[in-house]
Amino acid sequence: MSSKRLPLPMNFKTVAVPEVPHGRNGKHKQIVTQIISDLDQVREGMAIKVPLADLAESKEKVRSALNRATRKAGRVVVTASDSQFLYIWNEKAGK
Repeated sequence: MSSKRLPLPMNFKTVAVPEVPHGRNGKHKQIVTQIISDLDQVREGMAIKVPLADLAESKEKVRSALNRATRKAGRVVVTASDSQFLYIWNEKAGK
């Protein structure tokens, strides 16, 4: 009897590494991109006002995604909210 073992069949398909997408487009990417774009254009001392009814996800999830994106970009952004809106503004660094 031979001591050679047959290879087990693969459970998943394979793909060449260069073909693998290396970016991550999370489910909050669109709203976070829109918010950051508006923050780039807003005057100092002004906040953007995002209606909570327009958010596909909860304000907490959007805040978390925005926090991750702005920290990664080295930005300081502040948020506040009431029952109808999420307010977001740029904070000067060093405050």
